[in-house]
Amino acid sequence: MRVLGIDPGSETTGWGVIEGEARRYRLVEYGAIKAPPRERFSSRLLKISNGIEAIIERFKPDVCSVEEAFYATNVKVALKLGQVRGVILLAAERAQVEIAEYSPRLVKQTVVGYGNAEKHQVQEMVRVLLSLKVIPEPHDAADALAIAICHFHHAGAKSRILAADARVKLALSTATRRRSLR
Repeated sequence: MRVLGIDPGSETTGWGVIEGEARRYRLVEYGAIKAPPRERFSSRLLKISNGIEAIIERFKPDVCSVEEAFYATNVKVALKLGQVRGVILLAAERAQVEIAEYSPRLVKQTVVGYGNAEKHQVQEMVRVLLSLKVIPEPHDAADALAIAICHFHHAGAKSRILAADARVKLALSTATRRRSLR
């Protein structure tokens, strides 16, 4: 499975691509889409959208894992972040890539083991989990990689739960069929 993790931002949108399975994955590439704050906001959205579309086209991910919006005290910041998330989700949907969304707290809990972890702790664990020599820069890219790692951990658990549910349903239908044949 190949996962594109995205950390949305109106000035810097981090991205990272990881491939592998469950808890065995490796780094493919990472980076950031920079949208200068002096540009019109609509121009920045276009730049982010075009960048995400190009990344999806280049790496052909199976899943696009995006950080959910977080609580912001500044309403304008929250609205802008929502618009950035919108163009990212639209780009992934257009490319017919599965979309998974994770809260910042769950990402930190999954990667560091503590939902209120500091940014530097997340960066260091990303470095360790991906066996990198240095922490990925900019920090937005490290956050995007953390979001992709989070998906690997939770997608593996989800698939095991679905498989277990299927086995239970099969066992129940087999038992019901046996009783009706008697």
